[in-house]
Amino acid sequence: MRFPKRTVYCGEVRPTDVGRRVILNGWVARIRDLGGVIFLDIRDHTGICQALIRPAQQPEIARQARHLTVESVIWLEGIVQWRENPNPALPTGLVEIATEAFGLLNPSVPPPFPISDDVPLTEEVRLRYRYLDLRRPQMQRHLRLRHRVYQVIHRYFDQQGFVEIETPMLTRSTPEGARDFLVPSRLHPGRFYALPQSPQLFKQLLMVAGFDRYVQIVKCFRDEDLRADRQPEFTQVDVEMAFVERDDVLALTEGLFAQLWQELWDIELKLPFPRLTYAESMSLYGTDKPDLRYDLRIHTVTDLFADTAFTIFRTAYQQGHVIAGIRLEGGAAYSRRELEEIAESVRPFGLPGLVWIKYDTDGWHSPVAKHLSPSEYEGLRERFQLREGDLVLLVAAPWQTCYPALGALRQTLSRRAGLISSGSPEYCFLWVVDFPLLEYSAAEGRYVARHHPFTAPLEEDLPLLDIAPEKVRAQAYDLILNGEEIGGGSIRIHTAELQQKIFTLLGISPEQARQKFGFLLEALRYGAPPHGGIALGLDRIVMLMAGAESLRDVIAFPKTTSGLSLVDGAPAPVEPEQLAELGITLVTPDQTS
Repeated sequence: MRFPKRTVYCGEVRPTDVGRRVILNGWVARIRDLGGVIFLDIRDHTGICQALIRPAQQPEIARQARHLTVESVIWLEGIVQWRENPNPALPTGLVEIATEAFGLLNPSVPPPFPISDDVPLTEEVRLRYRYLDLRRPQMQRHLRLRHRVYQVIHRYFDQQGFVEIETPMLTRSTPEGARDFLVPSRLHPGRFYALPQSPQLFKQLLMVAGFDRYVQIVKCFRDEDLRADRQPEFTQVDVEMAFVERDDVLALTEGLFAQLWQELWDIELKLPFPRLTYAESMSLYGTDKPDLRYDLRIHTVTDLFADTAFTIFRTAYQQGHVIAGIRLEGGAAYSRRELEEIAESVRPFGLPGLVWIKYDTDGWHSPVAKHLSPSEYEGLRERFQLREGDLVLLVAAPWQTCYPALGALRQTLSRRAGLISSGSPEYCFLWVVDFPLLEYSAAEGRYVARHHPFTAPLEEDLPLLDIAPEKVRAQAYDLILNGEEIGGGSIRIHTAELQQKIFTLLGISPEQARQKFGFLLEALRYGAPPHGGIALGLDRIVMLMAGAESLRDVIAFPKTTSGLSLVDGAPAPVEPEQLAELGITLVTPDQTS
């Protein structure tokens, strides 16, 4: 099809263009027929420009315009002129196009919803008509921001001497913590490929191969239950380096984010990012991914209640549990009803509630006031640095319950108190380091890897592998931004002997290790250098940069929370002949019961 090509984008027409002849290509966003004048709003990805038609002077053009429908694709030619009624809210709002000619390139049926950011839409509708949802200005901004992030990442790693290498999409199924998506092999009946959960093993092999610095923006796949911040297929920036220690990886990663924020937002990030150990993060914030945009630190006060008359706290102290809490400035104004609502945040952790204590001009107020001594009150006042009008909320429970419950309480309080500004975005980066290497799973009756089974222990903790594996700390690190984990990595095990020892602790026998990881163990015996890296969640990074509410807002064609692709109907049945060719017989749920 031949048609006049644009000379300017719709959203780029400006007062400096007045008197200039231009051609627009785009979609009809709006038609206003006022009788003596017809206005067409024409839209492309840069914005909207108004075009003017005068029926008295242009009867044929007006006749054609009155047959247009919104979202039809047109070209339009005319002269840029000043608008009689300017709209300063629009970048193009001071000018308009005096139409001389236009042509219809493709008519549109009425769309299921207006292409506007102002119209509330259900997610089901948005994903069913994703190609229309993506026309909306907000979605255009999100996906174009993602593109710019890609370009900075490629350029940064190239400048740092990295080599981009693609790793296989069809791999061997290995136990890495989540279910694999399996792909049957037609040429080898009964055998399956797996889509990679990450390129972990291949990037380690690349270090053995001597590539020294590897990077890849790669698709990964995990067949797990979904939520707003999780997709079955996701994109990560995968990085690995040889002859490095932890600080090298952290510094390189900080440099990437400094360049991203500088180029895209003109914001200079303060480096280095702060660091907390896992134990510090849990005891201060109740989570290993704390949001540092607000304070609300947890204070542990177990020692204050060694001789308390309050039965609940005395029993907790005697059982070796933790007593800890949070101070909320001005929280004494909360009513009993509001405090009961706040207490709901700790009940999912198996706790019946919490203890609240108010400190105001009249002294101390609490349902347990008569059980606490003056010295205990004074200890709380000093420990929490209380001032009149403040509120203290306390929990007594085992370590594994107490701090996560207070972490949930901290989030509840921040929302109620409006501690996170809805104005200009604030970016609080944080490294969390020294995670436990292993944790014991009572359900499985064995140790499981906290990160993955290829993570190296801290060298000073190596002797503990034989006597107290649960106390061994890992050379692992997570990068947190505003309470969201946006990346994680570790220094890897680079000797076959230590790797086999970790496999044994994980309940993987030498025979099983050879079966599943034999190629890695063999490679480590051929002079594997010390190496480590990080994987950064690209989807989540863009989500936070864009201020979006969900990963689905920054992915072009995402899945629903049940793993469905509404735009194309995947997953879908296949023909019986395809299954027969693969040697697959389907078993219905009725047949398995």
